[in-house]
Amino acid sequence: MKVLFTFYVPSGGVDTLNRLRTAVLKRHGIEAHLLYLNTGSGLQNSSDTRIFTASSDQDIHHLIHSEHYDAIITTSDIAMPGRLRGLGYTGRIIFEAQGLGTRDQALETITMSVPYLQAHCDAAVLPPTDHLLDMFIHICPWLHRFVIPNMLDTDTFAPLSVEAPPYPVLAWVGRLEHNKNWREYLEICKTVIKKKPKARLWLFHDPTLANPEDEVMFRHMLAEFGLEDRIGIFINVPHSQMPAFYSMVAASGGIMLSTSLLEGFGYAVAEAISCGCPVLSTDSDGVRSFITHNQTGKFYPLGNVQVAVNEALDLMNNKKLREYIRIQGRQHLNRSFSPDRYAASFREMMTALRIFH
Repeated sequence: MKVLFTFYVPSGGVDTLNRLRTAVLKRHGIEAHLLYLNTGSGLQNSSDTRIFTASSDQDIHHLIHSEHYDAIITTSDIAMPGRLRGLGYTGRIIFEAQGLGTRDQALETITMSVPYLQAHCDAAVLPPTDHLLDMFIHICPWLHRFVIPNMLDTDTFAPLSVEAPPYPVLAWVGRLEHNKNWREYLEICKTVIKKKPKARLWLFHDPTLANPEDEVMFRHMLAEFGLEDRIGIFINVPHSQMPAFYSMVAASGGIMLSTSLLEGFGYAVAEAISCGCPVLSTDSDGVRSFITHNQTGKFYPLGNVQVAVNEALDLMNNKKLREYIRIQGRQHLNRSFSPDRYAASFREMMTALRIFH
């Protein structure tokens, strides 16, 4: 059986998910290809999967008619199902909800997609994220839904033996845009540094995905808070190098901060925890599947900087709790997000839609 996953650009959590699932589906007898409409930084991450970059109707028509896919899974792109039908594709089309942004953005996307889903899609697949599930139940009650937890490569994302930086690191991974809430990260760090004067910020991002206004504001805030000489900015770090960075953050006695308004899953957070790096996060919905407060990580209420600072300092100073959280977090991810479990669920979806053969 052969399937195609489509997305806009190879970057972020969807790029991670695509590389992981194409590899595990292959082991389970499903050949999976990737189609991206644009090039992106994720293409630097090596993979033995067939990856196509095409945006013209002519190129996409050629691809679907030469490869004869049994099913096409279109991730987050509401225009793609109709486009595929217009190009003569008659197989199953499954819409996948991943990374739809804030609650308002997700609501707008799903509401706008109703006529397209009704006309062109056979089902929807989504991670076990409460706000997405509620929206699909209420807005598209007629659409066949499959809930499949995302997976994590806990073999690659594992604690590594690294040299500890000579200062505690306050790390952040994301895009400089509204939903990732980078302002709150800087506000929290500014106050933590008053208590931990040696602490440094490490920020990992992809400038090609940043909102230009946010990037300007970010520079202004860094200067305003006097953090310019306190921050290391890492651009487009290959995914394979991130376990070393997460391990360094852990070894430094530092933490990762996740300040997102909302996450469908939160790959960077899960990967950090899998590497033994303690995480303090907003309760951004998707991360609930792997963070339990004071067991596998810590939560703070969105917008409450003082509580965030207190929790960050507790996670850095309380050595016994820190070690407990590191061990429990890794064990939970190992148990619950195995790639083979994902592949089994994917096969069940294919069988339910009478695609599997």
